[in-house]
Amino acid sequence: MTTHRKPYDSDVSDAEWEFVAPYLTLLTERAGQRRHDLREVLNALRWLVRTGSPWRLMPHDLPPWHAVYDQARRWMAAGSFEAIVHDLRAVLRIADGRQAGPTAAIIDSRTIQSTPEIGGRAGYDGYKRKNGSKAHIAVDTMGRLLALHVTPADEQDRAQVAEPCEAMHEAAGESVELIYAHQGYTGEEAMHEAAGRGIILHVVKLPEAKKGLVLLPRRWVVERSFGWMARFRQQARDYERLGLDGAQPSGAASGTDSSPVDASKLSGSKGPVARERRHLRYGARTAKGTIAMEK
Repeated sequence: MTTHRKPYDSDVSDAEWEFVAPYLTLLTERAGQRRHDLREVLNALRWLVRTGSPWRLMPHDLPPWHAVYDQARRWMAAGSFEAIVHDLRAVLRIADGRQAGPTAAIIDSRTIQSTPEIGGRAGYDGYKRKNGSKAHIAVDTMGRLLALHVTPADEQDRAQVAEPCEAMHEAAGESVELIYAHQGYTGEEAMHEAAGRGIILHVVKLPEAKKGLVLLPRRWVVERSFGWMARFRQQARDYERLGLDGAQPSGAASGTDSSPVDASKLSGSKGPVARERRHLRYGARTAKGTIAMEK
């Protein structure tokens, strides 16, 4: 696709657009109310997520910020980004010689610094000494997103096992049997919540004589996923006033920037692998969202 502007590094490639277009086309291309090219709207959303810019500072050579915001809300309400993440994870696993549904996962959390806009949604994380929100994520052994649960930062990790387990079952068809976690998930409650859903919670402990950086077996995978996430500047802080209903549009990059994907793997895809999963729920009942990851 050619545009009348100089391309941004965050623009989708032709192969990426061919893969994601069926998920994002909620109306036909000839719909009378459409005033802006859908691919350009996605390019604008990806630019915002990558740079961390405020909505109203959207460059003038991209669609107006309010049009991008409104369309992003429609995509999130339709579960479009969650469906992209699910099907792309399956494609990448199969391309790597694995089963589409993972049997093991890694769970962890990350505290995101608050801003004045988020108001009462924030909590204080005494361990990290941050006031903000906490993103609890679960990934497969390749580091691909399985579940996301957002809470105030003062919530304990061990008390947030049930929601990710439910989301993982919904996303992977109950194929997950084992979860690796850090010592913050130690306790009877966490073990019971996982066991009640047919999952074994294995806590990976630090060596007794820890000295310097230690890569824990399996656990390092989720840390790498957080590293991918950190490349998107909007993930540095919680900027969005509307936390409920997934107001952060950070999932715009999840389906296309999450890994080194061979374009030939995507160019042959003519549509969603599992359309019935378009309305999958990744996230909490109180605060939902999607995650941007890139490698």
